[in-house]
Amino acid sequence: MLETTERGREYREKLLAFMDEKIYPAEAVYEEQMAAADTPHFHPQILEDLKAEAKSRGLWNLFQPHKEWGPGLTNFEYAPLAEIMGRSPDLAPESMNCNAPDTGNMEVFTVFGSDEHKEKWLTPLLDGEIRSGFAMTEPAVPSSDATNIEMLMKKEGDEYILDGRKWFTSNALHPKCKVLIVMGKTDPNEAPHRQQSMLVVPIDAPGVTIERNLSVFGYNDREGHADVTFDQVRVPAKDVLKGEGEGFAIAQARLGPGRIHHCMRSIGLAERALELMVKRAESRVTWGMKVSERANIQEWIAESRIEIDQVRLLTLHAADMMDKHGNKVAKNEIAQIKVAAPTMALKVLDRAIQVHGGGGVTQDFPLAGWWAGLRTLRLADGPDEVHKRSIARNEIKKYRKDTA
Repeated sequence: MLETTERGREYREKLLAFMDEKIYPAEAVYEEQMAAADTPHFHPQILEDLKAEAKSRGLWNLFQPHKEWGPGLTNFEYAPLAEIMGRSPDLAPESMNCNAPDTGNMEVFTVFGSDEHKEKWLTPLLDGEIRSGFAMTEPAVPSSDATNIEMLMKKEGDEYILDGRKWFTSNALHPKCKVLIVMGKTDPNEAPHRQQSMLVVPIDAPGVTIERNLSVFGYNDREGHADVTFDQVRVPAKDVLKGEGEGFAIAQARLGPGRIHHCMRSIGLAERALELMVKRAESRVTWGMKVSERANIQEWIAESRIEIDQVRLLTLHAADMMDKHGNKVAKNEIAQIKVAAPTMALKVLDRAIQVHGGGGVTQDFPLAGWWAGLRTLRLADGPDEVHKRSIARNEIKKYRKDTA
């Protein structure tokens, strides 16, 4: 078993205590506050209370690997913490300022932002005062291939003029969302991977319009998945990140750690689903026998344990590879976990839903909502097929070298 560091163990113990003492008891309060709200994008007070508590316990910005801005944990140290947070997806990540897409955006501002960007956007994001969105995906093109991105970013004097449409701009409907990182095409005549740039755009900039929220399997996520239009939006040239033509490179740098975070949270969610499945099976009796005593249910429980532990080890291996050799060297391992983790978690969730019977598909249990989020994750940050293509090409390349 791969073991974390002493520092990682200390954070893990603190985090487990926070989950038991504050997060799990707050879940019912969160549900009550959301049910009483007049919008699905309401920001409940319980989250602000939990944020204050997390700060007081030193459980804040745990994702931030840069010591100037956070605790400086490695991917390998942070991964088990992300798993624990994944057990309560509505509360734990945001309460510790470790939620997507802010984590990725904060890393982008940290590495590629100007001093002005850091002061204006990174600092309040790290303080949990504001939220941010990431606008890349477009409805008119298959955006899993980033070279397809069509939004025009035309240079005019010391400004860029943005015209186009984005969707699945996560977080854009959060009441605290103040800024977007937007990817678009600045030079159609450049090489395919040098045509795109990323710009920093205030969400209230003239010409930015949130058209609607996109539901996910009928669920409205609190942060929202926005359909956004950009109509002659003027952005100062100083707000291009890293430089013109660097959008694709930034996207690749942003996705490596984010995929570790997503995958480990998926494992945590699978663990919680397995726990609920076992408790339900123990508490229900059919035809004179506990459900947990039936052979097929025991098989589901055993398979779930095996699959969770397998994917955890695979993900920790990828995190270790990233720390030791960098994201580029670990790209194959990152692609593997991006396919394996949500697929595994969906299997476990499906079994848990089945054991819960009709109740499993209702709002009385969290399983159906979790399933919707995980099924979406098989498309987010690139669909399974894109990652499998990359894995296969890397595998084929090994043998081509041997037979050349």
